[in-house]
Amino acid sequence: MRTLVAGLAIVAVACGEPAPLPSFALDAPGDTLRVPFTEITDGAWLGGDRYAVLSPAENTVALLDFAGGTTRMLDASSGELQNPSALFSLGDTLFVADWARRRVTAWNTAGGLVRSIPASDIARGSLPRAADARGRLYYELPPIAGRDGSGNRDSTAVLRAASPSAVADTVAWLAPLDIAEVTSEQGRRFERRVFSGDDEWGVLPDGAVWVARTYQNRVDWIDTIGDVRRGVSLPDRVLEVTRLDRERFVAQFPPELRASAERLPYSPIKPPFVRAFTGGDGHVWLEKSRWVRDSTQLHHEVGRDGRLIRVVSVPGWGRVVAATAEATIIAIPDSGRFAVVRVRR
Repeated sequence: MRTLVAGLAIVAVACGEPAPLPSFALDAPGDTLRVPFTEITDGAWLGGDRYAVLSPAENTVALLDFAGGTTRMLDASSGELQNPSALFSLGDTLFVADWARRRVTAWNTAGGLVRSIPASDIARGSLPRAADARGRLYYELPPIAGRDGSGNRDSTAVLRAASPSAVADTVAWLAPLDIAEVTSEQGRRFERRVFSGDDEWGVLPDGAVWVARTYQNRVDWIDTIGDVRRGVSLPDRVLEVTRLDRERFVAQFPPELRASAERLPYSPIKPPFVRAFTGGDGHVWLEKSRWVRDSTQLHHEVGRDGRLIRVVSVPGWGRVVAATAEATIIAIPDSGRFAVVRVRR
């Protein structure tokens, strides 16, 4: 780890002072809607002043209308949702993945159910994670891990199909998980390293696909005819996984499981990003890894040419969960709940 950091420092000195990065701080006041959530993991733009945010802990999705200042809940009491786990949008339609019901439901901005999409047998029961304007669905198909986990050394495929029962095409491959061989009383297993990263991906309405590469730290684009444009390496700090990081990770487990958590393999460094999503203007947003005592959360906004547009910072523990060309939506913890703030750009 020290050799790696020293090498990066030498390269930085040899190349001279880097050019200043375009930056933008989202610390101005904005329109605020409060939601009774203890977590917000995902968000989506539904056109105009309308957005959606997801809370798996509450099994609820909130539809937010900043123009009217209203919040409408899609929760398990409707009978249509049980355990929502992810969401994405296409125009003004919201798609909610429900792992317990093994389906994705589509909703309009008034909270009405539009359609239901079952899990795909072609993709081994996977749920669609995106859709394009032609109605094609996109899936993530991981390798078969096997009894000892060794199968996770293979790549994950991104599939595209006209329907859940149609033959799927492979449009992209994702990097294999960072795994390590672990020997215990139960035998040999391959376990994923804690704090290692994942490739992230998304789809634009025209069918273009982007892939954020965690090892290369760049965003690649696959256009509508399959041609690939490699992005430019993004500027990032190299963040070591510290003892405090490990202690906080272990503390999340019940006391009887903490000894096992301590024996898991750990990555020596954090990934360059921990989450990515598509903005309403087609830009890719990367939520960057942070040092545990950082006072701001950084995000990279990347264009369709794979180049960095700007670095966006949010003070405290707020996170950007959705964005358009006109506004950015930030989820901010507030006294055990969340405030969702729209900051105009």
